[in-house]
This record gives sequence, C-alpha cells and structure tokens, in this order.
Amino acid sequence: MRLTIDIGNTCTKLVAFDGISPVEEMRMDAGELYKLDAFVRRYSFTSGIYSTVVRLSSDFRKAIIRLPFPMMQLVSGVTPIPIRNCYSPPSALGTDRLAAVVGAFFKQLGHDVLVIDVGTCITYDFITSSGEYLGGNISPGPTVRLKALNVFTDSLPLVNRKGNTPQLGITTETAIRSGVMNGVRREVEGYVGDFLKKYPDLFVYLTGGISLDLDISEKKRIFADKFIVPEGLNRILLYNESLSYNNESLLDDNEVQKLNEK
Repeated sequence: MRLTIDIGNTCTKLVAFDGISPVEEMRMDAGELYKLDAFVRRYSFTSGIYSTVVRLSSDFRKAIIRLPFPMMQLVSGVTPIPIRNCYSPPSALGTDRLAAVVGAFFKQLGHDVLVIDVGTCITYDFITSSGEYLGGNISPGPTVRLKALNVFTDSLPLVNRKGNTPQLGITTETAIRSGVMNGVRREVEGYVGDFLKKYPDLFVYLTGGISLDLDISEKKRIFADKFIVPEGLNRILLYNESLSYNNESLLDDNEVQKLNEK
C-alpha cells in the first residue's frame, strides 16, 4: 500500500493506493492533522509521496517526518518523472499540475491529453502522446472571479457560486453568478473545442472541486476524474521506486509499459 498527499490551496487530499488502484480518499483542512494519523492507522503503508502548492506549517512537516514509512516529496525540476517536462524553467511548474499530466499520460498511453483542473484557479495542461508536457495556461477560478467583483467594485456583493444560474440574471445576485459560471463554462468549452480541432485523437480530463455541464459534441472523449492528481503522484512514486530498484536513470519503453500494468 502507498499513500499520496496532495496539499492544495483549500484542502489536503489523502489517498490510499493498492498498486495503481485508489482504495480510499480522505480530505482534511488546516488544523486537522489528527485525520492523517487516523488514516495511516487504517492501512499498512510501505511508502508514500506528497506534494504541496503552499508553504507547509512546521506541525505538518513534523507529522510527515513521524510517519512510520518513507515519504518522498515531489519537487518540480528535481524529482525524476516518467515524462518530459518542457516548462521553463521546469522547477516553476506547480506540482499539482505536474502530477495531473503524469496521471493523465498513463491513463491514455498513445494519445494526446488535455487536463483541466477547475478549482481556486482553472489550469489547462497539455501532454502529447509521446509523453512531452508542452505547457499550459492558468485562469482565475469561479470563486476568485466572484471575490474580484466584490473587492474591485463599490457596490457589487459577494455571491456564492452555488445557486440559480439563469441565462439572463433578473437580480444582481443571479446576474453575477450567471455571468461568472456561464463564462467559466464557455471558456472551458472554447479550450476543449480548439484542442480537439488541432488534436483529433485528444482525450480531456476534468478534475477539481467544481463540476461543469459542458455543451460539447465529443463528450465520449471527456472524463471527470477526481483522482487524476493522486494517480499521478502514485505513478511518480512507482517510477522512483523502480529507479531505485534498478539503479537506472531512465526506463525504456518496455519498462514503462510494465510499470503501467502494475
């Protein structure tokens, strides 16, 4: 059993893996380290990996050090990965984005993949069928957009993203919510449509805490997957364990295929 810890801007996600299969997920907020201890006691973990996009508290670092099995940290541009990172510089790429494209690559070997993560920010990340991560874009997420309308104006209220979203708002609240949420949806649809025209064999993975009902004809190529980041972390951990076992710096194609089948 292996443990992945994805530490994001809003919460931390713990996932237990048996081989390449996720077994259980637990989410915890800041100050809920007791959940980590409880989760670890439920499984016989042999190793783990964590990534973070925020500065960790000293208590969190101590909690990771105290775990009764080795934990590695994913560091962009430093940790060996089973894809080619073309970001400039590689160290500037967020580890959540890096893990997401690794997870998507192994889910759709031989295909180009676009990963869209709709959360605090909306990120668009593209990896080719040959395993080259070519880059991506970052856009404000729904909550950021709603807060911006409140902060940068004198009279617009802060609106919750959950609620009625008519085509045309009939109150200030519905006008803001509809404008933001429909704008997000159409932005995502635009990205997917443009990429499908350029890469006909493209697969799209949607992740993050916000679901969208997209109006796209090629829906059979679009998947919602809440585990895409943890699965990428798990793949990176497996890859590094294989490197350590074989004392090699790279895996050849046959070894990558074997790793995918574990």
